[in-house]
Amino acid sequence: MPEPAPERLSARQVLGLVTDPGTFAELPHPARRSPPDGPLAWQGYEASRARAAGRTGEEESVVVGTARVEGTTAVLIAFEFGFLGGSLGERTGDRLEAAHVHARAHRLPVVPLVATGGSRMQEGMLALSQLQRVARQSALTREAGLAQIAVLRDPTTGGGWATLGAGADVILALPGAQVGFAGSRVRPPDADPAAYTSEAQFTAGSVDALVPTSELKSRLGLWLRLLTSPAATPADPPAALGGTGLPATGGEAVRRARSPQRPRAQAYLDAYFTRRVALVGDRCGGADPDGMLCGFGERDGRTVAFAAQTGTATRPAGYRTAARLIRLADRLDIPVLTLVDTPGAANDADAERQGAGAAIAELFGEVAAARMPITTLVIGEGGSGGALALAAPGNTWATPDSYFSVIAPELAAAILKRPPEEVEPTADQLRIRPQDLVELGVIRGIVTPLS
Repeated sequence: MPEPAPERLSARQVLGLVTDPGTFAELPHPARRSPPDGPLAWQGYEASRARAAGRTGEEESVVVGTARVEGTTAVLIAFEFGFLGGSLGERTGDRLEAAHVHARAHRLPVVPLVATGGSRMQEGMLALSQLQRVARQSALTREAGLAQIAVLRDPTTGGGWATLGAGADVILALPGAQVGFAGSRVRPPDADPAAYTSEAQFTAGSVDALVPTSELKSRLGLWLRLLTSPAATPADPPAALGGTGLPATGGEAVRRARSPQRPRAQAYLDAYFTRRVALVGDRCGGADPDGMLCGFGERDGRTVAFAAQTGTATRPAGYRTAARLIRLADRLDIPVLTLVDTPGAANDADAERQGAGAAIAELFGEVAAARMPITTLVIGEGGSGGALALAAPGNTWATPDSYFSVIAPELAAAILKRPPEEVEPTADQLRIRPQDLVELGVIRGIVTPLS
């Protein structure tokens, strides 16, 4: 059963809900003159606008201004669904452009609080073309290194979803909200309504978090703080959480890395950050929440981004999500910490259909091209290219209970047609222990527990 639709708050109500009291200041916008009944002379359009204004007290379908959210100043764009279904017309485009121009001029993040049915039919293609205008402004804001965090209210459909919503860096959604490109009146008659919900979009990797109304201000405020407070120096590698002794053999290194008792990514992230938020999904229809943890965390009052493997085989969506994380962190000047821990990339038939090779290549490329420093710690298994894709060249470290190998010793022995009893000597030949990796120059050093 889908969640019940959230209460449809007005633009002013949602602004009052998320902003610090007394801080909202509406932005000026261009005054546009239009002929009677609009640019298409659509009979009755002017009367519809007048009725909408009377019902809502607004002159257009968006209210735009600046405010503080939990202490962080941002430009907010609040849609008024009661005004012609929150539809986008030329005057809406004027206000949206003014919002982004102001954000760039004052170096502020942008927060669209979206509730819209799409483009305004009474203005025809002139209304639809506002999507190109919005996309251009969003691109300029992105190029300026400013964050865009969308909040999806009920409903978020049509071009508003496909630009202001899905085009944001981070997407939060109210549980039960209708979210989808096709609105309820234009879908195929046999379409499953559960596919057009915020929950479905979260599962598909198109939404980062489902946030109840009661938590919206605090969660949005945390995101804004983290995305506007980057650390000024590279991330330090975390301290080791496991044992201190180094493995005597390659086989021992593998056994220790595979031990169920070894600390995993969750433990390292809990110890490293005071608080953190998750970036979920690859924006291509997939998510790998069990295999790759991505997000932003606070350490010593500043922000570090993270991408952490969890010890399972990493799926294509996990690699694409990590690539998305690194692109965003790089644009916002935030250093990155990666934790390597995987037996390798998922190699089943579904992984191949989902583009495993292309996803790994994308992550290799993002790590190689990053301007901001990336720090890597191998905390368990470093299984071949599926692990190396997440590792920073020249700034990778390892814990004493980890290994890094071109291939698992068992597979190497099988390829070489060696019997099972030759797996242990093969592990030694591969030189996969942390101390071997230091000697070979593959990693910078071995971290130890905090004293």
